[in-house]
Amino acid sequence: MALLGDEEIGARLGELSGWERRGGSIVKAFGRGDFVGSVEFVDALVAPAEEMGHHPDLGISWDTVTVTISTHSEGGLTAADFELAQKIDALA
Repeated sequence: MALLGDEEIGARLGELSGWERRGGSIVKAFGRGDFVGSVEFVDALVAPAEEMGHHPDLGISWDTVTVTISTHSEGGLTAADFELAQKIDALA
């Protein structure tokens, strides 16, 4: 899978709400109300991540889940990262 250039990354970020670029990753924090909501949200992410064979890095801090996506095998951002971000947004 090919790495995306800066221009394409910027364009794809413009199509997403709340995601930001941090180096070779895109990141978004999802407020879920409480710890149970956070864990349930993480559980909901399993199916789309497994279907794609593409797994985000996740952080839970009580009521917030921080999702970090990159294509580790490519060392940066690919189209798959933005596809997964869209699927995650649809669950939120």
